[in-house]
Amino acid sequence: MINFAVSMFLKKLNLLNFKNYQEAEICPDLGANAFVGGNGAGKTNVLDAIHYLSMSKSYFNAMDSQVIRNGEEYFIVQGVFEDGESEENISCSLKKNQRKVLRRNQEDYEKLADHIGLIPVVMISPTDTVLITGGSEERRKFMDSIISQYNKKYLTDLISYNRVLSQRNAFLKQLSKSGRGDISMLEIFNEQLIPLAEYIHETRLGFIEELVPVFRHYYDFISGKSETPGIHYDSKVMHGQFHDLLEKHAERDLIMQHTTAGIHKDELQFIMNDMPVRKFASQGQQKSLLIALKLAQFDFISKVKNVKPVLLLDDIFEKLDNMRIDRLMKLVREDNFGQIFITDAHPERVSHIFRELDLPLRTFVVENNEIRQSADKEIGQEIQWNDEKIQ
Repeated sequence: MINFAVSMFLKKLNLLNFKNYQEAEICPDLGANAFVGGNGAGKTNVLDAIHYLSMSKSYFNAMDSQVIRNGEEYFIVQGVFEDGESEENISCSLKKNQRKVLRRNQEDYEKLADHIGLIPVVMISPTDTVLITGGSEERRKFMDSIISQYNKKYLTDLISYNRVLSQRNAFLKQLSKSGRGDISMLEIFNEQLIPLAEYIHETRLGFIEELVPVFRHYYDFISGKSETPGIHYDSKVMHGQFHDLLEKHAERDLIMQHTTAGIHKDELQFIMNDMPVRKFASQGQQKSLLIALKLAQFDFISKVKNVKPVLLLDDIFEKLDNMRIDRLMKLVREDNFGQIFITDAHPERVSHIFRELDLPLRTFVVENNEIRQSADKEIGQEIQWNDEKIQ
């Protein structure tokens, strides 16, 4: 189902004091790239660095300070990307106890949000199981991370909503503790929240309606049409006016000292044959669902932005059976996903898979906190990048 969108390519990646790497530099192939090495060698950290350059944050660490190499005071991740027409030099850096700095072509962003969507990426990782097993916040983050990559107004309104929500919650807490304050202030906060919530809700609803058919297509391909999956978007805003909802919950909000209803409580429900996936789906069904969900994300972003994201596949061969691996890699071969980064602890496995597909693969060996390109002869003809030093 992938269309003929332009592909986004990473030409060069530099790491300095990022996680386990003191210093590293790689020049990937524009097709498939594999990072192989033992468990804990730092293969996943390379993919996370690419994610940083796209989303200005880690896929795995909640706090930016956690990615600074032990004993160091800062980290820098730098990459050069190309979409066939233009080149983008992106860097992200952080010094301890200072503000994170994101730069595009040597110029600082005033707001990190302005960068989101320029370098689209999709990550598939074993940690994605949190989308099923975790709380509703994880599933809202999934929606938000996709929509924000192509809809600037959505991201702006989401940031504004969370800011006003925080102010409203602080006021509720202060009002509850002191018993003093102008309760009419709640109405002012409400009036600010309403238009933001309505737009966010309508955008999420439209997104899910478009995503579900694509998601089902990929699930059917991966699983062999053995089940009927679905995604339900549930929001209390769907069941009436948001203003009425806030008024209805005002007394409860005062007792609980926070806003108990709103789009910040929205939920995605994954179902299989009309039953909740979390309770009734097998591990194999859950794995198929998560992969189909991420491939649908790739397809969706590719269509709305007309740019194929960089695809990051973290340790997926370790967690899939042979049938699902075969079907996934058939999609990779037939749908031309563009540039792909893969991690695997078994070099011979990933090499065999791509040899069977008759696809070129550039392999990097990760060991002793270093990355080096494999000396093994590459399969097929590769396009060589200009390896000029990143400034």
